[in-house]
Amino acid sequence: MLGRLWITWEAVRLDDLINFIKKKESMTEWCEAEQLKHVLIFYSYTVSRDSSGLLSEDQFLCSICLDVFTDPVSTPCGHNFCMNCIKTCWGDGQQCHCPLCKEKFTKRPELKVNRTLREVVNHFKKKSSLDKTEVLCEVCTGVKQKALKSCLDCVVSFCNSHLEPHYNVLRLKKHKLINPVENLENYICQKHDKPLELFCRDDQTFVCLFCTEGDHRTHNTVSIEEESGQKKTQLGKTQTEVQQMIQDRQKKIREIRHSAELRKRNTEKEISDSVEVFTALVRSIERSQADLLEVMEEKQKAAERQAEDLIKDLEQEITELQRRDTELEQLSHTEDHLHLLQIYPSLCSPPHTSTWTDLSIDPHLSAETVRSALSELQKSLNEELTKTLNEKIRESVSTELKRIQQYAVDVTLDPDTASPYLLLTDDGKEVRDGDSKQNLPDNPRRFYKCVSVLGKEGFSSGRFYYEVQVSGKTNWTLGVARESINRKGGNNLNPQNGCWIVILRNGNKYKACAGPSVLLTLREKPQKVGVFVDYEEGLVSFYDVEARSHIYSFTGQSFIEKLYPYFGPCRNDGGKNSSPLIISPVSNYA
Repeated sequence: MLGRLWITWEAVRLDDLINFIKKKESMTEWCEAEQLKHVLIFYSYTVSRDSSGLLSEDQFLCSICLDVFTDPVSTPCGHNFCMNCIKTCWGDGQQCHCPLCKEKFTKRPELKVNRTLREVVNHFKKKSSLDKTEVLCEVCTGVKQKALKSCLDCVVSFCNSHLEPHYNVLRLKKHKLINPVENLENYICQKHDKPLELFCRDDQTFVCLFCTEGDHRTHNTVSIEEESGQKKTQLGKTQTEVQQMIQDRQKKIREIRHSAELRKRNTEKEISDSVEVFTALVRSIERSQADLLEVMEEKQKAAERQAEDLIKDLEQEITELQRRDTELEQLSHTEDHLHLLQIYPSLCSPPHTSTWTDLSIDPHLSAETVRSALSELQKSLNEELTKTLNEKIRESVSTELKRIQQYAVDVTLDPDTASPYLLLTDDGKEVRDGDSKQNLPDNPRRFYKCVSVLGKEGFSSGRFYYEVQVSGKTNWTLGVARESINRKGGNNLNPQNGCWIVILRNGNKYKACAGPSVLLTLREKPQKVGVFVDYEEGLVSFYDVEARSHIYSFTGQSFIEKLYPYFGPCRNDGGKNSSPLIISPVSNYA
């Protein structure tokens, strides 16, 4: 069996072989499992550092910490990680997934150390430490000792005993000693045969003291230690930046996962709501159908009663006519001529019967009856559907508002951007038109012709939400604007010019300035407007906070600059529009 394994070794992957060993162990085939372990360990010991071998160093690295495994564990999908790394990655959640293949585990797997892989990794670590070449003393004869220092002046590496003169002899004390290294010639100036002790910042190269007296005489040179210290500082900053980038990306991953989970829950809820709407619609149709059938049945019963009454009347008249027919038959044979003449006038006069020529029972239900029933059905359906849809939309928007209100930010007005016609409160939470122009210093950030002001803080990523009280106003402008918006006039407020806003004009005309503008039909006059932005999604949405309804959304936008909250209280209009725009604290309405 081992021979066959060795022949086909190159076709075997490390993970596959380890899983095969685990399978043997689970089947209590301990003998074969142990033999396989020894073959695996031997092979990893001999070829793990050979670039041509199948078991490379990469196969012993944890994909989370990128270091050699410590207490390796295997997930149900077959991937391996350090015990601590995977536990940290999963956190305290019950649902988790594989960081490599993203396979989800509905139940948190019970992790146990993979003993086979741990043995292989330990042998690999030992092999790696043995493979590290040691610098040996170049003075020792026979068995050479490990070098303690390398001398750049002597260009020789010394063990502890042979290094002793460098500590005692005055001339040798001046020599440059460094930690033992191979290829000492790389540390010596090839031109002057002296130690490379300095670094030329102008030429970005290593130089010796003699070099500074020649070609590098006027150059900026520092000691290698100083340059190394500076580079280490820069490396530290770079490492901090890299670590921050890692944290930012990890945060973004969490945000994406959170958004995906929210989207999944919202989709499930929308599906559930749709089922409820159509269920309600079906129930309404069934009720209306039952009402229609009831009307038709009543009409049928009425027609049957009418037919029965007509038949009864006809049968009575037939009986009377039959009686007269009998009398006429008898009189036609009578010999009592006087009696015949006496009753003749009454017999010859027409009988008192109804005219049945135009009387009939329509076999079909009248078209007017059907139209009336269908009209009632349609009216009932529309009312039921409208009511159900409005309830579901309100419930859906309310849920959406609760979700986005968690991204509320504290917005404060920036007086340096405010139009000279605007008056701001000291706390930067209210703004209104002051009728007259104030004498304010002009700056590139200040709006001139537009009676507008921006929030102090801009946003270049993530999500943010704020609410503005607009009650009592007949005109207002709200939304967000990019940093480079034209602030000196001649600016159409639309996305093409860096502005995503909704406006109220003349007390009842609401528009989204989408270029061209979109007229909005609102059931209620908003008293408080919520503005939500998802920078990465390219989304700007507006909500009627108190009515829990959606006003408008700009979707599929592409943001490349900072976005700032945008406020336009508009002109006073003789006191008709004197109420301020007020930035309100965000509160979650039930």
